[in-house]
Amino acid sequence: MNEKSINRIEKKYLITKSQKRELLQTVKYHLAKDGYHKSIVQNLYFDNDNFDLITQSIDWVDFKEKVRARSYEGYDRVFLELKTKLHATASNKQEKDYEFEENPGYKRRVMITRSDFDKLINHQASLPELAAKSEESKSDLQIAKEIDYLLTHFDLRPQIFITYHRESYKNEENLRITFDEELKYRNQNLSFDSGKHDKIYFKDNRNIIMEIKAKGALPLWLVQKLSELKLYPERFSKIGKVYEKIRKEQNV
Repeated sequence: MNEKSINRIEKKYLITKSQKRELLQTVKYHLAKDGYHKSIVQNLYFDNDNFDLITQSIDWVDFKEKVRARSYEGYDRVFLELKTKLHATASNKQEKDYEFEENPGYKRRVMITRSDFDKLINHQASLPELAAKSEESKSDLQIAKEIDYLLTHFDLRPQIFITYHRESYKNEENLRITFDEELKYRNQNLSFDSGKHDKIYFKDNRNIIMEIKAKGALPLWLVQKLSELKLYPERFSKIGKVYEKIRKEQNV
């Protein structure tokens, strides 16, 4: 949970509960539960009033980045994260199949307390100042400066809250598989507390987001299982999809 800099390939799949049960029969044989096997993930996505960063997640662009704050229910720490992705194949707009997933994403982050996060969004302190207070983050001041520059220069603030229940497995070869369920969101009352106003995103049976994260080729056993179940990676940005849903709700 406390990795500071992450570089990996990510593939996403939308699956049903029955497909998850079948997958787990194989996954549990090859992978172990990670240190935070089950958790409730809470995300606050930052953007300006034009939603420029989130729009990048939807559009086919050569380079995109996200700024978000992530915490976990019952956990008194907040990760300020900068996620970037370079689409090496984006110049060929006709080949949008799954090549984009083969390009690695980069995530850098610093950790502060929830009370210090409140100071940050209320403009009572800068992120480098708050990171310097934290034993976990005082060595990452350059990352804090980069994120703080984006927040201030582009006038970014929390815009959308997204939460979900995560179940995760991993091995020692840097392979990690997560299952995200009960995806909910809101664009008001933006705090880390899940509330009665959270809206359910999925309305059909394919309501689980499986993510496969690896630093190399996928193992044969996993490729064979995905093929057996006829599962294929899809483009699915949680914040992008939720933003589109909110726009449709506002236009009704």
